[in-house]
Amino acid sequence: MTLEIITSDSLVPFRHGFFTRRGGASSGVFAGLNCGTGSTDQSEIVAINRARVADAMTVPLEHLITVHQTHSAKVQIVRGPLESPKPEADAMVSDTPGVALGILTADCQPVLFADADAGVVGAAHAGWRGALDGVLDATVEAMTDLGATLEGIHAVIGPSISQRCYEVGPEFLDTFLAEDPQNARFFVNGANDRFHFDLPGFGLHRLRSAGVVAEWTRHCTYSDAERFYSYRRATHAREADYGRLMSVIRL
Repeated sequence: MTLEIITSDSLVPFRHGFFTRRGGASSGVFAGLNCGTGSTDQSEIVAINRARVADAMTVPLEHLITVHQTHSAKVQIVRGPLESPKPEADAMVSDTPGVALGILTADCQPVLFADADAGVVGAAHAGWRGALDGVLDATVEAMTDLGATLEGIHAVIGPSISQRCYEVGPEFLDTFLAEDPQNARFFVNGANDRFHFDLPGFGLHRLRSAGVVAEWTRHCTYSDAERFYSYRRATHAREADYGRLMSVIRL
């Protein structure tokens, strides 16, 4: 099956893509393009999937750069292949041609950044924790340190869990209200004491508050099992594990 790659005009002219699960070599619960080395999928199959992503980005596999994601606000500057073990970070920025920045997600927000005039790109993994702690703001700041401008940066949030599928408890709401009472606007009432959280809406708010143009592709990972992996859907289905989607941008 051919790879399916979601793109955005806002990130042109840089080669980029939010890859779906279509076109991969994995099987079973991982069926498709599972790029997660942290999954229990066969490592050689994951390597095949990553090589297909690298080919689509027209870079050698060693120039498809990923980091050890930990739901932090840490940003890694990338100018070439990283030493092993991979550094802990949840975002990367680069001003180096031929380097592809890859983010892994399965409900969290994959966010790709580009400043075409400055020749600077970025990629971030923004779950609720990382977004609340400022990983998106930190990525924008790191890009400006490399010469990008707030007016020139465009950010695109890729396939993520949508509000209608993201049910949370009252303690979750309290965490956001403690940070800023205005965060209540990203929650709607659910059944009993549950709420539904708008993760992409919160991500857009943080990006726009940081001063950059931002959009969401409006794809929900949870509700489209044929195209996307979803940690939450796999948990609800009591599956043993789940695949990870790859999102990439390069100069």
